[in-house]
Amino acid sequence: MNKNKRWHSEAEEQEDSVVESKRLHLDNVLGEPCANASLAYPPTSHVTWSPHAIPFQKPQSLLSFSYSPSRLLEFSDSAMWYYVEPPGGADLQHGYDRWIRRPEEKGRIDGLLRGIAKIGSDKEKRGESSTTWLRDVGMVSWRGVMTKILTAPYEERDPWELNIMLLDGTLYFEEYISDAKIREKNNIPPKQRIQMYYGYSFESFCTSDRPPDPRGRMPGWGGDVDTNVQWCCVAKTKLADTRMIIGGEVDCVRERFDGTTDNFVELKTSLTIRGPQDEPRFEKKLLKFYFQSFLLGVPEIIVGFRTPSGRLTTLQEFKTLQIPRMVRDKPGSWDPQLCLGWGSRFIAFLKENVSSPPTQDVPCIWRASFTPKSGVTLKPLDQSGVDEVVNGEDRFGFFPSWYINGFMARSTVLPGAPVSPRNTDSKS
Repeated sequence: MNKNKRWHSEAEEQEDSVVESKRLHLDNVLGEPCANASLAYPPTSHVTWSPHAIPFQKPQSLLSFSYSPSRLLEFSDSAMWYYVEPPGGADLQHGYDRWIRRPEEKGRIDGLLRGIAKIGSDKEKRGESSTTWLRDVGMVSWRGVMTKILTAPYEERDPWELNIMLLDGTLYFEEYISDAKIREKNNIPPKQRIQMYYGYSFESFCTSDRPPDPRGRMPGWGGDVDTNVQWCCVAKTKLADTRMIIGGEVDCVRERFDGTTDNFVELKTSLTIRGPQDEPRFEKKLLKFYFQSFLLGVPEIIVGFRTPSGRLTTLQEFKTLQIPRMVRDKPGSWDPQLCLGWGSRFIAFLKENVSSPPTQDVPCIWRASFTPKSGVTLKPLDQSGVDEVVNGEDRFGFFPSWYINGFMARSTVLPGAPVSPRNTDSKS
C-alpha cells in the first residue's frame, strides 16, 4: 500500500451535523454590531457517515530547530536525542531535585514563525519567492493546539480557548492562557509536580546524545532534566482541503535522523494497568497519544508503565497507525474518523466567519472558546482583549512585529487588504 495513503483517514462527514453561524463584523474596529458564531458539539454515538472520506496527508518534515538551555532558538539539531532502551526498574524520581523547569507562559507561536521565516529565507537563497509558498497554506498551528481541536469530541472535562488571526489568507492559531491560569500552572501542588516530572525522567532514561552503539550500551541516566531544551520539527500536511503547517517537539529518533519523520519516537508514561478497571482509562489516554503523534507523522510511541511511586515496571511499543484498531468496538471507545470530521468542520467554520484581516493600525483577533459537551463559540476581541494578548510587547496582535514588518512585508498582500481565508483544494 502506498505510504501516504495509509495516512489518509477513512473518516466521513456526518449527515446530520449542524453548524449555526452568523457573519461576524468587527465591533470595535469597524464600529459595526457583532454577533457571536457557534459550532454545535458533535454526537459521539450512533453516527451516520456520508460516503465522502476526509483525507489526511502524511506529514512531511520541512525543517527542524533546537532550543538551547538559555532558551535560544538555533537552526540546528543540537537538542536532538537518540532512543535507547531504559534500565528495568528505573526510579523515575531520580534527579528530581536538579530539575530545571521552564516556567509556564503564554502560548506564543514565535518559534514556529521563526521556522516559517527560515523556510522562506532558504527559498529566497535558491531564487524562489520567500512568501509565495505560504499562500497555499490555510492554517498554521502548534501540534498541541491541533490535538486539542481534534480530540474535542471526546473531551469531557477541560475547556480550551484559542486566539485566531488571519494574515494573507492564512489562519494562525495561538493557545490562549489567562494570567491566572499561568500562575496556577506555575504553582502546582507537590504531588502533581512530581508526577509531571516522572514523564521527563522517563525521557532522560530513554535517550542519549549519540546514536546507540551497535556493540551494545548499558542503559542509564541520559542527563538531568532541563525543559528549556527542546528539539522541534516543522511539517506540512493537509486535512481535507486545508493545507497546514504544524510545529511540535520531538522526543527522540530511533538510530538516525534522515530529514523525514520516519524515525521519530514519542515517549509517554502511564500508571501500570492492574486490572480491568484500568484498561478503559488507558485506552482513553491513547486518544491524545495517537493524535499527538499522528499530526506530526511520528510512527512509534513507547509507553513506560510505572508504579504510583515512580518505579518503571514495563515498556510497550505502539505503532501509531495501529492504535485505533486496538480500541475499536470497545465500550467507551473513540473513533479517529469522527475527530477528523470534527476538525474539518471546525476549520470550515473559521473560514466562513473569520473573514477580515488585520487593519493597518488595529489588529483583529478572534477568540474561539470550547466548552465540553456544548461546542465552540467564536467572537472578535474588543480593545481590552487585544491589549491583554499583546501584553505590552512589540507585537501586532499576537504576531511579533518582525514577522509583520520583516518577513511578511515581502508579500504582495499586506495587512489591511481585504482577504478571506482560502480554500486550498486546487493542488494535492
